[in-house]
Amino acid sequence: MSERSDHLTVAWIDLDNLAHNMQLLQQIAERPLWPAIKANAYGHGMTVIARALLNLGYGKLCVAHVSEAAALHDAGIDARILVLSATLPEHAEAIVHYGCEVTITTMEMARALSEASDRAGQTVIVHIKVDTGMSRIGIRADATSAFLERCRSLPGIEVRGLMSHFARADEADKSFSLVQLERFEHATSRESVTVRHMANSAAIFDLPGARFDAARPGISIYGLRPSSQIVNYRVAELKPVLSWKTRITYLKEVPGGTGLSYGHAYRTLGPTLLATVPVGYGDGLSRALSNNCELLVQGTRCPQVGRITMDQCLIDVTALRDRVQLGDEVVIIGRQGDEEITADELALRLGTINYEIVTAISARVPRRVIGDLLPTTS
Repeated sequence: MSERSDHLTVAWIDLDNLAHNMQLLQQIAERPLWPAIKANAYGHGMTVIARALLNLGYGKLCVAHVSEAAALHDAGIDARILVLSATLPEHAEAIVHYGCEVTITTMEMARALSEASDRAGQTVIVHIKVDTGMSRIGIRADATSAFLERCRSLPGIEVRGLMSHFARADEADKSFSLVQLERFEHATSRESVTVRHMANSAAIFDLPGARFDAARPGISIYGLRPSSQIVNYRVAELKPVLSWKTRITYLKEVPGGTGLSYGHAYRTLGPTLLATVPVGYGDGLSRALSNNCELLVQGTRCPQVGRITMDQCLIDVTALRDRVQLGDEVVIIGRQGDEEITADELALRLGTINYEIVTAISARVPRRVIGDLLPTTS
């Protein structure tokens, strides 16, 4: 996380809201929670979120790749790290070195981990992924018992968990999710393992039967809804952790008919006061939002105009003429006065999901912490 004070575009991370969301999820799940902080904590800053979660008493965190586990280790994060994505045998030594728990789906990976753990004189903890309908990674449900026994026969391997993942839990229609749940139950209920886990954020809210021994919340810990179709009314209690702000660096009056930015994709309809702000697609503000979003200035929605460029874009602040000034705060995501722009709003304009909006915020945007995080227990 950058601490430079001269970068004008900043993502603010509210740790009080993070604590609130974790408390809410804990109340609903009534199970140990293993928060997902992959992809730079969904754009919120992996290290700062990891430290905050440790302060809240959460000792196991989920990432996607071994490289993320290594980055946490190198940052001094003392937590159990579960790597969720498929890995290759070439990653085995790093997994053992960093003490990761790891998802496995092939015997090639299991054997490589066994050999690496034997060389290091350590035991590696694995979780077997069962494919119940996501069709991304995982063994067939009917192969669970045989695969489990083969893994247990290898030295240096401790099979601690059986896991799966929902494909459609964020939809109002839960029929396929219930099919997946039945498949997982049938494949794993007779197996002796320490923990079974399947629930993501959507399932924590809407599928009580999927909580098993632990749950893996992701998007919801950051105060964002898994989707607009979640049935559980308590999803409305989530509080966004991230706000994204910049400042006006230039003001200019232009006449009607003036072409703006690259390609002159927008021309002013009349005399217009333009504000330049130092945020662009290099910061994570999608070029596809050009002429298709608003930013907040002095609590007023101001349209973005012209093509969004790598480092800058333009907003029409004509409505604030004689009031707007250089240095004024501009909100990309967040609240200002009585107005609010959400990640969901930007996602709707782009035809995508809120996950992509926040995860796309570039690493060059500093993440700065606000709030008084008080330690609690998980």
